[in-house]
Amino acid sequence: MKPLRYLLFQFAFLLAIISNAQSIKGKILDKNENFYLQGVSIVILNNSDSSMVQGTITDLNGSFEIKNLKTGDYRMEAIYIGYQTVTKSISLQNSDLDLGNIEIAEALTDLNEVTVSARRSLGSQKGDTTQFNANAFKTLKDASSQRLLEKIPGINMMDGVLQAQGETIVQIYVDGKPFFGTDVKAALQNLPAEAVESIQIYDKLSDKASFSGFDDGEREKTINIITNPAFRTGQFGKITTGYGSNDRYLAGMSLNAFQNDQRLTITGLSNNVNAVDYSGEVNSMGDTKPQNGIIKYNSIGLNYSDMIFDKLQLNTSYQYLDRTNKEYATLVRDYLLDNGGDQRYAEESSNVRRNREHAFDLRLNYNINSNNQFLVVSKVSAETDVEGSSFKGMTEQQGELVNQSTNTNSAISNNLDFTNSIYYNKRFNKAGRTATIGIKSGTHIDEEKGLREAENIYYNPEEQVENLNQSRLKSRKGLSWEADFSYTEPLGNQGRLKFEYEIGNRIEDSDQRLSNLDLDENSGDFIAALDTALSNVFNSTYLAQESELGYQYSDDKFKLQAEIGYETATLKNSQHFPREDYLERTFQNFRPTLRIDYKFKPSQILEIDYDTRTDAPSVSELQNVINNSNPLQLRSGNPNLVQSYSNRFRIRYKSTNSDTDHSFVAYVQSNFDNNRISTSSFIAEERIDLGDSIFLEKGAQLTRPVNLNGYWRVKSYFNYGLPIDVIRSNVSLNGGVEFSHSPGMVNEVINFTNSTRFRAGVSSSSNISDRLDFNISTNGSYNLVSNSLRPNLNNNYFNLNTRVNYNWIFGNGFVYRMELNHQLNTGLTKGIGKSFMLLNMSVGKKVFKNERGEVSLNAFDLLNQNTNVRRNVNELYIEDKQSNVLNRYFMLTFSYNLRHFSLGASSSDFKN
Repeated sequence: MKPLRYLLFQFAFLLAIISNAQSIKGKILDKNENFYLQGVSIVILNNSDSSMVQGTITDLNGSFEIKNLKTGDYRMEAIYIGYQTVTKSISLQNSDLDLGNIEIAEALTDLNEVTVSARRSLGSQKGDTTQFNANAFKTLKDASSQRLLEKIPGINMMDGVLQAQGETIVQIYVDGKPFFGTDVKAALQNLPAEAVESIQIYDKLSDKASFSGFDDGEREKTINIITNPAFRTGQFGKITTGYGSNDRYLAGMSLNAFQNDQRLTITGLSNNVNAVDYSGEVNSMGDTKPQNGIIKYNSIGLNYSDMIFDKLQLNTSYQYLDRTNKEYATLVRDYLLDNGGDQRYAEESSNVRRNREHAFDLRLNYNINSNNQFLVVSKVSAETDVEGSSFKGMTEQQGELVNQSTNTNSAISNNLDFTNSIYYNKRFNKAGRTATIGIKSGTHIDEEKGLREAENIYYNPEEQVENLNQSRLKSRKGLSWEADFSYTEPLGNQGRLKFEYEIGNRIEDSDQRLSNLDLDENSGDFIAALDTALSNVFNSTYLAQESELGYQYSDDKFKLQAEIGYETATLKNSQHFPREDYLERTFQNFRPTLRIDYKFKPSQILEIDYDTRTDAPSVSELQNVINNSNPLQLRSGNPNLVQSYSNRFRIRYKSTNSDTDHSFVAYVQSNFDNNRISTSSFIAEERIDLGDSIFLEKGAQLTRPVNLNGYWRVKSYFNYGLPIDVIRSNVSLNGGVEFSHSPGMVNEVINFTNSTRFRAGVSSSSNISDRLDFNISTNGSYNLVSNSLRPNLNNNYFNLNTRVNYNWIFGNGFVYRMELNHQLNTGLTKGIGKSFMLLNMSVGKKVFKNERGEVSLNAFDLLNQNTNVRRNVNELYIEDKQSNVLNRYFMLTFSYNLRHFSLGASSSDFKN
């Protein structure tokens, strides 16, 4: 294979030398004042489907140039907040195009013949992309991009995850290029807010879909940060160091060196205050507190991107982390038995885990010429975990102790993951005719060695004591590959046909060996005896093929895409130890999809999506071997599992009014699953022989996966944003309702858990100045849970989270910062579900020229109330869990902002 790859690369390189790609260039000019404008967004869109092809920003002279464009018809848009958008139709025919000077005029509002120039517009909606002007949102000069994003309507922090328009943000792009892979927090914390010119929110299509133009449903919520031209040549960043009470420390840095397309970012962090992402805002609780346990964290990261030979775009990142977590937790589970009695399981646990990981990703986009393109995407991660843990669990029925288990465990595991994707796309001279070939592969290796000691006591019908001393070896290896070919052909002026064929295989091997260790009285050594009842060697292969035919129609307002696929898949299970067993099943399914986009206006779009998915069980779900890591709660796989089939539907509406700055997004989505992989739990009311000398004691349970029908879920969401000029703030209202109907099996009887969740929230962010900044938000959820078989497990509970972030620079560079997080919990187990208020506060002084430095005294968890509780509800039990967290401490910190642009010029020189 290596010689073949080498020849292909040499052939591609030769084509690149002898071919010339088309380019478009021009200058943007203010129509009235007759001066060139910098920072204007230039977007090139496909005429056929309005999808984005490329984009750039005008430089200090108002100039722009977009290279490596293929022949065809396009639409160019020049977008600048506060100005009217200019649109031009473009046709490229094997030659470069110079558009010359393009004039754009300011957007003014005429009221009764009086021209009123309002504040700068917040944003606009262009098709499926929502764009916001960063300069319309005020933050402190030293704020991170995350602080800026949290001010934007539709973007908020939910359950510790940054979301946009109700969906988790998966990737951050900077000027159209990936930044720190899929590590969203690292990307945002390493880019200061003042470096941002504008922000685009959109659903990024998969690489395969981007080539063909046919949406395959593999979308990722993506934010593209367009930087201020003043920050594209120079060095900038931040350094922070601090030391405090209880030997708490923190040292972090983020350094950026940008030279137009060549960009290098280095970040580092070392601390024992639970911070896992560097933020220059040392007073911030970030999104890592409260966390489970006390974390000691060290990391270093690098992100590099460059355009090589004007044809080869390189993006790569690397991160190393070393994380040690010490966690102590208590949990309570309340069960309701079939005989009408109740059962409670209580557990106290401690866990010390050290995790070390190397993560590397690479993206090479090679534009051979206007009609040929190669794309290579590779990801590698290597991880080592060392764990030492213990727990004590007890089961009670009707107030009487039934059993208890005391366990200690030590283990070391190594995981290696490698994925690689290669795509080649060919565009023919006839517009709309394309061919794409893709090959994806992956390798996954997991290995674990461990020791466990346990004392188990069973009290009914009479007291029995069981002592275990065991060693275990686990080895799992996975290999996956997929090849696909797609061809598109124009049909009429606005239609296209697509044919696609793909084939892939997933091969997984799992070898699990458990041995009992017995002490040899003569030698004093432990002798390992393999326990065949708890050992297993298993292999699974899943070969799937699909043929697909699709049609797409697109005009300025309406886009329709309909596809029908036929999939056949074969699942083979082979057990080699302790006994031979073999099972093979074949599945055949039709998989239709439908996508409709309708633009009422350029700023209003309605999207309707329907698709179907199949999902095969993993080797861990299939392997039929007992896991007795907790003898009171045994687990096993199920080799009889089949693939699940899911129907998914979503309707979404988005609108952004650039005149009033009101924005609105709402959606309703649903899932209906057949053969969903659910859970079967069996609770023993008396001692049961499971075979192979394995017993399920009274009060203990056995859990295994099963296929069940009847699952459905419906979720709605809305966000409405508007500015309130009276208080110079932006306000967002959000809410939604979620219904779910989940099957589970309890003691061989199917039970349905019905859950209803009402969510509502409001947030307000200041837009006053770069000396005063605040964010206030509150989000509440009311949960109703009912069970078809066990109404006594029905439960209602309420959570309300309120956050306040306040930053004020006053006087001669004095700084006051405050961050408050209040959590209200009702309906949880007594003693474990208390509410709390987490208050962080600091006072400081800006130092050095231009206030580049800051010395501050910080107090974390000033009220000493930090806690972490959460509730889990399913068809079997209600669980409340509480973990230890970082509590009150004080820290003295120093931070410094690095700013050096274009041979020593300051950012103000660029702005002027």
